[in-house]
Amino acid sequence: MTRRIVTNMSLSLDGRYAAPDNPIDMRWVMPYAITDVARDHLTKLWEPATTALLGRVNAEGFLGFWPTVIDMEGADPRDEGFAKWLVDADKVVLSSTLREAPWERTTVVDKPTAEVAADLKATDGGDILVLSSASVIKALLAADLVDRLALTIFPVFLGGGPRLFDDGLPAGQWSLTSQAAGEHGTLALVYDRAR
Repeated sequence: MTRRIVTNMSLSLDGRYAAPDNPIDMRWVMPYAITDVARDHLTKLWEPATTALLGRVNAEGFLGFWPTVIDMEGADPRDEGFAKWLVDADKVVLSSTLREAPWERTTVVDKPTAEVAADLKATDGGDILVLSSASVIKALLAADLVDRLALTIFPVFLGGGPRLFDDGLPAGQWSLTSQAAGEHGTLALVYDRAR
């Protein structure tokens, strides 16, 4: 069976993945990211995955924070499960500046995203999960390499900032495979690419 490329991104209701003034400030996400629907959504994505594909900035953020959740007092078991998965999974980090990985089970690659994704799909393993790395997801969408598109929509307008879906993406059909609504109006949506 061919490996799937699964992308996951949190978006504001006005289609932004980051605020206009400070793209690394994710405080707007936090009230919604800790809802049951968001945690269950992420769990369903990482459980069948064996590889994480990340951009350097996201790798530094994710791998700087998530390992600290393991054995953290009061941590939600779903958060701890994800943290353990992230530590144990094979990680591929796309970077033109990083020369070696400071994290275990990590390969740093300086090649075009589409080429790396195609190479990973040709290997054995479970899903290849792209975690909130906008530049990676945009490149994969542009190359029509995303097999499953997972979105968590939070009911907030950021009023500006970068969008995930740029003009000029390849036309294509997607089928809704799961949907869930949760606290604070959070929506978790999963679409599969119809090929």
